[in-house]
Amino acid sequence: MLFNSLVFFVFLFLTVIVYYLPILKKYQVQILILASGVFYGYSQCLLLLLLMFSASINAVTSYFVYYHNKQAYRRLWAVSGVAANLLVLVFFKYNKLVGSSIYGDFSNLEGLGAYFLMLPLPVGISFYTFQGISLVVDVFRSSNQDHGPARHTVQIDRSFPLHYKKIFFYIVFFPQLVAGPIVKAYEFLPQIKPKLLNQIEWDFVIKNLILGYFLKVVIADNLKDQTFFIAYPFFQGYSSLNLMTFLFGFSIQIFSDFAGYSFIAIGVAALFGYKLPQNFNFPYISKSFSEFWRRWHISLSSWLKEYLYIGLGGNRKGKVMTYVNLFLVMFFGGLWHGAAWGYAVWGMWHGVALAVERFFSKKKNKKDNFILQFVKICFVFLFLSFAWPMFILPEIKQAIMYFQAISENFHLRPNLTIIIAIIFFSIPVAVFHVYYLIKQNYKFQYFRTLEYWAYGGMLFLLTISGGSPGKFIYFQF
Repeated sequence: MLFNSLVFFVFLFLTVIVYYLPILKKYQVQILILASGVFYGYSQCLLLLLLMFSASINAVTSYFVYYHNKQAYRRLWAVSGVAANLLVLVFFKYNKLVGSSIYGDFSNLEGLGAYFLMLPLPVGISFYTFQGISLVVDVFRSSNQDHGPARHTVQIDRSFPLHYKKIFFYIVFFPQLVAGPIVKAYEFLPQIKPKLLNQIEWDFVIKNLILGYFLKVVIADNLKDQTFFIAYPFFQGYSSLNLMTFLFGFSIQIFSDFAGYSFIAIGVAALFGYKLPQNFNFPYISKSFSEFWRRWHISLSSWLKEYLYIGLGGNRKGKVMTYVNLFLVMFFGGLWHGAAWGYAVWGMWHGVALAVERFFSKKKNKKDNFILQFVKICFVFLFLSFAWPMFILPEIKQAIMYFQAISENFHLRPNLTIIIAIIFFSIPVAVFHVYYLIKQNYKFQYFRTLEYWAYGGMLFLLTISGGSPGKFIYFQF
C-alpha cells in the first residue's frame, strides 16, 4: 500500500478512528498489528508469512538471549538470531546476485533452482531485518554483564506472550515497515503504552505530513519524469550538459523521494502517539563526506556505525584498520541497497571518499569563511551526484558508458526544456536547505510566521502541481 494512494488515506482514517475508540483503548497494540498486516499484505498476502516468520524469529531468540541462565547459551541464541535474520535477507535479496555470479546467465535454468532464483524481493525486507538484528544484539548486550553495563539497555518482559506481542508490534509497525526509518528497540519499546487522542502533537503531525507529501508528490514525482533518461540506452542520445543535469536532478529527486517518505512515516507514527527517529537532516549543506553521512539516511548510517563499524573495531585498531573498516562498512552499506555489484561499487566510492577525507583531515579551531564553506558544499554535492550512475544503472558497464557519454557528447545540442524543468523543481529543495542555514545562523522573529506561509504554499501546490504517481524509490530495497 503506497502512502500516496487514495486507499491509504481511507485506511489511515479508519485506523485512527478505531485506534482511539475509548472502548478499544486496551487493544491499541493489537489494532496496529492488524492494521500493519492489512497495510503490508494489501498487494501480496503471501508476504505476510515471511514478515510473521521474521518477527517470530526475533521475538523467540531475543527472549532466550535475555532470560537463559547460562552465558554460553545466551550467546548461542544471539548468534542464531542474527544468523537467521541474515539468511532470510541473503536468500530473498541476494539469490540473483549469487546465482548470476556462479551461473552467469541463469535465465535457462529449470527446476527448483530456477524457482528460487526468480523469487521477487519482498518489500521492506532490508529494513525489518536490520531492526531484528539490532534487537537481538542490543538484548544480548543488555544481558551480558561481563563487560560492564550496556550502552543501550533493552528491557524484556518476563511473560513470553506479552514479550512476543511487543516485539511483533515493534517489527511490523506499518509507518516505518517498508522503508524506515530503522528503529532501535531501546527507542521504541518504552513507548508502548496506552495513547490518548488529546496527546497528539497536531502541529508536528501536520508539518511532517505536508512536507513529506510535498517532497514526494510535487518534487520527486515531477523530477522522475525528467531523470528517466538516465536509464540505458536513452542516455546515449543526450548532450553532456543534459547528462550532468540528469545526475544533479536525481540527487534532488532521491532526497525528495526518500526524505518525503521518512517525513510521512514520522508524521503518521506521531498520529498514533509514537516517535520515530529523524532520518534526514538537510544533507546537502554538508561540507564533508562524513558530515553527509551524519545527515543522510541517519537511521542506516547510525545502524552501520553501531553494529558493523564498531563491531569491526572502529578506529581502535590503528590507522590502517580504521581506513579498512570505513571501506568495508560502505561496501556492505552499498550492497544493502541492492543485489547488484553496481551498488557495491557505489558503496566503495563513498568508502574511498571517507577514508581519503579522514587521512587528510586535520583538527583545527579556525572556522572556514563563507566562500570556502560554499565551495566545500558544492564539491560534496558534485561528488555525490556523479556517483549515482553506479546506483541507478543495473550493470557496471552501463555506468561506465554513462561517464563516457558525458565526456563524448559535448557536440550534441542540449535539450533545454528538460534542463529548465529540472532546475525549476530543484529550487524548492535548494531554498529548503538555504532557509535552514539562515535560520541556524540568524534569529529572526518572523521565521515562525514565514514557516506557516511556506506550509500553506506547499499544501496549495500539492493540489495543483503533483507529478505522475510513482512508487517510492526505496521500496525496492
